[in-house]
Amino acid sequence: MIIALLLAPALSSAEGLAQDDLIQRVDARAARFGDASRKIWEFAEVGYKEKRSVELLTAELAGAGFTIQAGVAGIPTAFTATWGEGRPRIGILGEYDALPGLSQEDVAEKKPREGLGSGHGCGHNLFGAGSALAAVALKEHLAEKKLPGSVRFYGCPAEEGGGGKIYMARAGAFGDCDVVLSWHPATSTRSSLSSNLANITAKFRFRGRAAHAAGSPERGRSALDAVALATHGIDLLREHVPQTTRMHYVITNGGEAPNVVPDLAEIYVYARHPEMDVLDGIWARVLKCAEAGALATETKLEVELVNSAYNLLPNDALAKLVDGVLRRVGRFAYDAEEHAFAEALRKTMPGVEDPKIGRARDVQPIEDDLGYGSTDVGDVSWVVPTINFKVETFVPGTPGHSWQAVACSGSSVGRKGMVIAAKALALSGLELLTNPAELAAAKESFEKRRAGRTYRSRLPADQKPPLTYRDK
Repeated sequence: MIIALLLAPALSSAEGLAQDDLIQRVDARAARFGDASRKIWEFAEVGYKEKRSVELLTAELAGAGFTIQAGVAGIPTAFTATWGEGRPRIGILGEYDALPGLSQEDVAEKKPREGLGSGHGCGHNLFGAGSALAAVALKEHLAEKKLPGSVRFYGCPAEEGGGGKIYMARAGAFGDCDVVLSWHPATSTRSSLSSNLANITAKFRFRGRAAHAAGSPERGRSALDAVALATHGIDLLREHVPQTTRMHYVITNGGEAPNVVPDLAEIYVYARHPEMDVLDGIWARVLKCAEAGALATETKLEVELVNSAYNLLPNDALAKLVDGVLRRVGRFAYDAEEHAFAEALRKTMPGVEDPKIGRARDVQPIEDDLGYGSTDVGDVSWVVPTINFKVETFVPGTPGHSWQAVACSGSSVGRKGMVIAAKALALSGLELLTNPAELAAAKESFEKRRAGRTYRSRLPADQKPPLTYRDK
């Protein structure tokens, strides 16, 4: 469902001049941070391995006068960069992890980069650099105008299944912020009241007993058989869970040789639902499927809980504010080369017919729907008022987590969208810092949406960040 446009009040001349100043500051640094986004795209570092990406971003932010706190929540690639003292304090999220198996050049044909197995199929190179650009522009405006408040950039690793923000939230990293602003690369530009799916993910590891598969199979206890039974149980369970549930898995270890009864096998499982309380019951049944596989095969089950992210908690006031800002800054045009790139890319995506491909596109109405992905931004949204809006950085029709998305993330189309996102973040932050009524409305919306419910991470309090979850 898409809700009607909520018109923002007319700007005063002073407000207009302040916004103009911020827009100019973003434009003046766009090329520099565009280069940074491209370097992060080239690094293509997966979750908790984003060492060079972090070094690049922290150098930029420290050089702009921010104070860096490294190793937040015991994570080497998590950091904060803070400027100013006192409240209000506006947080801006940035991500920079890539996805495994998505190596791709920035061209409109499938062409993996040599010597690299990962790629930015979700645009986090743009997310990290664009958010840093916004933080720097906002900081410099506040400093020059001697305005009160502070700005904090959050360097957030391993969004793609590693749950970096969950551990940062548990460590109290967001507790002293008044509002957190976030965005995400997308195929359209719009503010959002949408929620998504909470998730729980784990690796189920089965340990059996090796034996010669032909000479003495009766002496073996197959861990792979346990995997087969567990996954079959999960597949049958799909019929008996709520319609909005999603469950999926991969076999990450199925043995080494056909003539050896596998003594070790593993699956990596996700379960999702729009409400965490409902997901708890679904997950209990998923665990029973795994336990049944171990029981039937006389193997031992080990459960490694990897991640558990909350659903997003929308914020009505922030959605309205960002919608108004996007309608000022959220339109850009493709040049001739970009138009040709978009048309060529469209031909690789059967069924995508869009007459506006390669042209300037309007900001869309505020989205108010259920998304079927998951993000650890959800956990942040249950701790502090948060907005997570979208900006067009992908050619319309581009599937997320695809080679086409990687190509867009490394292209000038992606960088143009990134600059729009930076302007929207900076202008929204300024409005919240200088307009107490907007800040109060965001906090009121937060409490109303929570409706007395409390946030409780499903990760055990003593569980450490899974820094090796991307290791083979």
